Amino acid sequence: MAQPTITLIGGGLVGALLAQQLAGRGFAVDVFEKRPDPRRAGFHGGRSINLALAERGLQALRTAGLADDVLQRAVMMRGRMVHAPGGNSGLQRYGVDDSEVIWSVSRGALNMLLLDAAEAAGVRFHFGQSLVGADFGRRRIRLADAAGAQRELEADLLIGADGAGSAVRAAMNAHAPLGERIESLGHGYKELEIPPAGELPAAVLQPGSGRDQFALEPNALHIWPRGGYMCIALPNTEGSFTVTLFLPAQGAAPSFASLPDAAAARAFFAADFPDLLPLIPRFDEDFDSHPVGTLSTLYLERWHLDGRALLIGDAAHAIVPFHGQGMNCGFEDTVVLADLLAEAPDDSAGVFAEFQRVRQPNADAIATMALENYVEMRDSVADPRYLAKRELGALLAQRIPGHYMARYRLVTFSHVPYAYALERGRAQDQLLEQLLRDTPEVAAVDIEAAARLFQSKLAPLPRLRHG
Repeated sequence: MAQPTITLIGGGLVGALLAQQLAGRGFAVDVFEKRPDPRRAGFHGGRSINLALAERGLQALRTAGLADDVLQRAVMMRGRMVHAPGGNSGLQRYGVDDSEVIWSVSRGALNMLLLDAAEAAGVRFHFGQSLVGADFGRRRIRLADAAGAQRELEADLLIGADGAGSAVRAAMNAHAPLGERIESLGHGYKELEIPPAGELPAAVLQPGSGRDQFALEPNALHIWPRGGYMCIALPNTEGSFTVTLFLPAQGAAPSFASLPDAAAARAFFAADFPDLLPLIPRFDEDFDSHPVGTLSTLYLERWHLDGRALLIGDAAHAIVPFHGQGMNCGFEDTVVLADLLAEAPDDSAGVFAEFQRVRQPNADAIATMALENYVEMRDSVADPRYLAKRELGALLAQRIPGHYMARYRLVTFSHVPYAYALERGRAQDQLLEQLLRDTPEVAAVDIEAAARLFQSKLAPLPRLRHG
């Protein structure tokens, strides 16, 4: 039986990569994207300017033959550079060495690279086309162009990769409720920018900064943890940093509600982020012109309508950004779905059901871990108890690598299912807590006895499948 033509809504990161993966497996793919072509009109994403690329996403890009091209446009981040309230800073490595790093990539540059690759594979893109309705009984969709003119098209097999605000999801939910639940974090974010060091007065640069035109250490994700809120900064290839302020949306100061304008925000930064403020010369302009973004987690009971329509990536399981895994999880989705469709192109209902069965527990797990990581980033990274567990874990990773690997490393540098990483991480954390309950000083812990405890209580780690 001939492979069906696939109608894909959404030409963003996940949609473009999925289209390329499907075309590479012999499918005819039409992609409809509501925005204009960013390669011609310029990229206007409306969301985070740069993203963290980790092993899961890299493995998907390797499958597509694109990993090397992407890494040439990325900045390596070895770990978290934690900027304490007193002005001291220190690097907390993500992994054991430079084989375990994450990469800061530009959303716009990556999107355009993926669009080029998909077109080269034979994908047909249709920009400026918004989904405004779907008749799943007749297997037809209705599209509108930028001028509002509408047309109907046949869509035997429809996939929604159109993000957290998915029009496909809305149409599916109207046809048959999907069990949608959206949980707001109650916190928002706003983006600011540190320009390249050459654009800053020498007086504001810290000793040792300015390397390669970066005002801060370039090979790190910078965090200013302040308990219930924080700032982070990710490097960009041209020497700038994208700074993101995370705050409660409402309530007493500090919250976005308590910062009505740049003057109030500037006073807040002068008090809470005094080392960061001088590095943002366009602070007032950035604060007043950039919107406050919302942070929510999306849960669905159903990701598909039998074999007619399926949701993937953020359209099915949008999460908060605090583990840097939203894009990586979506990219992992694309490989699973493309492989399943290639194996059974005439059984979309079976494929869609199997895709949800395999991926939903993992999507739920990374959603949980992303929420937990927000607390870790804004608070725990400076907490002595957290640091003691981290230090003890590093010693155990050296002593018994087959039985201990920090949860962050399992998520970020391996291919084990997210659900396994969540469960294993909790079991390991309980044992670390037990070891430090009576002797909070790591130096007082008998490492050999600790190693025996882990080996007796936990099964060996599975093959981690590093790329």
